[in-house]
Amino acid sequence: MKKYDNIVKNAAGREVPTIVNGEEHIPFKGVGKHIPTGRKHAPYIASCANYPADGDKTLPNLKEALIKAGLKDGMTISTHHHFRNGDLIANQVFDIAHELGVKGLRWYPSASFPCQAHLIPYLEDGTINRIEGSMNGPLGKFASEGKMQGLGVLRSHGGRYQAVQDGEVQIDIAVIAAPSSDPFGNANGVDGPAACGLLGFALADSQYADKVIVVTDNLVPFPCIPWQIHGNNVDYVVKVEKVGLPEKIISGTTRITKSPDRLLIAELTAQFCDEAGLIYDGFSYQAGAGGTALSIGNYFRDILRDRKWKARFIRAGSNKYPVEMLEEGLVDYILDGQTFDLEGVRSMRENPGHVNTSPFTSYNYHGKGNFASMIDVVVLGATEVDVNFNANVVTHSDGYLLHGIGGWQNCLFAKTTILPIPLFRDRMPVILDEVTTLCGPGELIDVIVTERGIAINPLRKDLIEKLKDSPLPLKTIQELKEEAERICGKPEKPELSDEIIAVIKWVDGTIIDSVRKV
Repeated sequence: MKKYDNIVKNAAGREVPTIVNGEEHIPFKGVGKHIPTGRKHAPYIASCANYPADGDKTLPNLKEALIKAGLKDGMTISTHHHFRNGDLIANQVFDIAHELGVKGLRWYPSASFPCQAHLIPYLEDGTINRIEGSMNGPLGKFASEGKMQGLGVLRSHGGRYQAVQDGEVQIDIAVIAAPSSDPFGNANGVDGPAACGLLGFALADSQYADKVIVVTDNLVPFPCIPWQIHGNNVDYVVKVEKVGLPEKIISGTTRITKSPDRLLIAELTAQFCDEAGLIYDGFSYQAGAGGTALSIGNYFRDILRDRKWKARFIRAGSNKYPVEMLEEGLVDYILDGQTFDLEGVRSMRENPGHVNTSPFTSYNYHGKGNFASMIDVVVLGATEVDVNFNANVVTHSDGYLLHGIGGWQNCLFAKTTILPIPLFRDRMPVILDEVTTLCGPGELIDVIVTERGIAINPLRKDLIEKLKDSPLPLKTIQELKEEAERICGKPEKPELSDEIIAVIKWVDGTIIDSVRKV
């Protein structure tokens, strides 16, 4: 099977294959241009006659569960990343596959992390053919160097759900690590010694996979309440000694930045939002868990408190800062898609206004609407931006694939999308003539905020009009680029091979760009 074939130029002007790992794919047609037809994929019909009448689906170990699930060559195995760098189960799955001599597996994680560098020998020996999921750190570097046998496929959180729902990816065996479960398979992430928050990234896996295995270290009597995963979708339950390390779910710093430049960026972002009228009584926003984003959220909190306003909802990745706002009464709801610290876990367990969500409700582009387009302001990061406001979040300036997409692409549909980014990192300009890898089209990115100025996308004439008399340091994107080059010099493009090592999917399942071998 060829890794890829039939290179074409898509609507963004990027050369992409339409044959990926032997399967046909559609090139990017433009934002909102690909409208699918047909019906959603569905799992096989099951019968209660084949399951224990007493509801006890437990098996003695994961190996037996994988064998009973029919593990064999070429299957698609899915896992999730709610434990982030504290995951203990994905490595065990492929240890067992390797022990059984199974080859050519497609690993379909919601994301992979450095803790899974353990799997590199299995990528080398063919136990795992390829990763179709975001790759953070060592696994991304391994793929960038052209060492993966198959072609990597990176999707957003919503794009992953879309791919399963649409039948683009059919999961043979889903393995769901759950902090709490009953013998029937009802499971949640808020209870037990390994509580990690929610299990929304495993929702599609539980709904559509042919076989579903829940692995837990906290087996409770039926019913496990609340149930974020429904036991009616689960085939087998396995109890292990430890399912994950919850202290390692912490993302990045998850602390407000102390960098003067980053604090200035955060202050300028909040001031911009205020002067543009984006903050009001009842507004909504989403910000990440990095230091700059947390600082922006803090400024939003001060504005709400000073004016006695309240946000209607915060779309999260939750951590202690939005939790404090919820408990102070500055926001009605946290709509949580991923928990980034243990305060977020506690709050989800205790606060009725802290609601667990999933990629289906939040981000799935092939649904009857989702939360993303209803958010007033979204604050996101980027590794690179170009003069047409296109942005990159997966590769660095050297071309190495070191980050995942997460929900980033899905968030671009917010009413106003702002990228607060430094003008340069490690003496490398962040604003370029053209991004190395296209992850988000510039037409969806509204504002770039740097420590040396703010650029508004010319398409947002309304924002330009509102800010025309502002004392804020407004500049064109070209002016910001030229300023970075005066300080750092003009960066050279990375030397990349013509060989494609991965493709980037857009939210609608089309291919928006290719990643080249370093």
